[in-house]
Amino acid sequence: MTATADLQARYLRPGTLQLGALPPLSLYVHLPWCLRKCPYCDFNSHEWREGGTPPEARYLEALRADLEAALPAVWGRRIHSIFIGGGTPSLFSPDSIDRLLADVRARLPLEPGCEVTLEANPGTFERDRFRGFRQAGVTRLSIGVQSFDDAKLKALGRVHDRAQARAALEEAQQSFETFNLDLMYALPGQTLAECEADLREALAFAPPHLSVYHLTLEPNTYFAKFPPVVPDDDTAAEMLDLITRVTGEAGLQRYEVSAYARPGHACEHNLNYWRFGDYLGIGAGAHSKLSFPHRIIRQVRFREPARYMEGALAGQAVAQDEEVARKELPFEFMLNLLRLKEGFELARFTERTGLPLTAIQAGLDEAERRGLIERDWQQVRPSARGFDFLSDLQALFLA
Repeated sequence: MTATADLQARYLRPGTLQLGALPPLSLYVHLPWCLRKCPYCDFNSHEWREGGTPPEARYLEALRADLEAALPAVWGRRIHSIFIGGGTPSLFSPDSIDRLLADVRARLPLEPGCEVTLEANPGTFERDRFRGFRQAGVTRLSIGVQSFDDAKLKALGRVHDRAQARAALEEAQQSFETFNLDLMYALPGQTLAECEADLREALAFAPPHLSVYHLTLEPNTYFAKFPPVVPDDDTAAEMLDLITRVTGEAGLQRYEVSAYARPGHACEHNLNYWRFGDYLGIGAGAHSKLSFPHRIIRQVRFREPARYMEGALAGQAVAQDEEVARKELPFEFMLNLLRLKEGFELARFTERTGLPLTAIQAGLDEAERRGLIERDWQQVRPSARGFDFLSDLQALFLA
């Protein structure tokens, strides 16, 4: 059976959903290596051992084979945005990133002005490297600063210091029209004053986009086994209030729970996730969400890099491929859309899930009763209370 015929047999057969149109499609590319595994990190990342080098050429070959095998599932669709994540993608040379993007352009049509984001860490910063990424076609850097406090950076296991963070941001300002600056708060031993100092130092660079994440102790991480002493919930809440107030005073709009941006600088790739768009994920451990007229599927690639490369080069990169159950779609949709301050148009629920509005009516009624949302006949948005208790709001839509 050909790949196209196999696709039709699996995905294009009749089903219970009725999607009138397919959502925008993004591409996520996972480069899994980093210099050192951070103690809080639960991503699929693998340390690039000192003295060794990741197999860039072989991995690029595997990505190319993975993409080609996936083409029948996205045939005829244009790519809305590209995000190269990790790991630490900036460990790869600008030449490798150039080759990767050339491979993508040769196989998939890109929307005009397609946003291309690359995650970068100050610990891998070299002045010419950032410029090389820009010349390769990257339009936006996402720089994982996390803190400007050397003691806090050491506690987080970061490989960079404050001086390297500042140098990387200065170069990003010169090389890119837009970039993301990532911070964390509620760090081990952090005070409210230290949180404010981090935030004000970040804002001094006038970042077009700022992401600020609460440090969480995720399962299966070093911090889960050996938890540090972190600020209590009340102090963390004060920090978030401070962050929201100070970023607003600096002209950044909070458009998502953890994201603040100047007008025109919101991250289009992440917006597509949060609006329940589609994404094709290639690379070790990458996830995909793909819509078809009568079903929505999720895929996961093999996690371990060597196993992934072997499978991808043999045309078998996908470890899991399953249809999203109809009863799970309301929660899946709300898990994303309620992260956005703008909320969503009611019509988008049916457009993106193929389900009638009655599937979320009871949850909306209860959310409104609790003061967690605001709505009219066209739009639903989380209230200020809903943003503060987002997990409680989202849980109302569990099957």
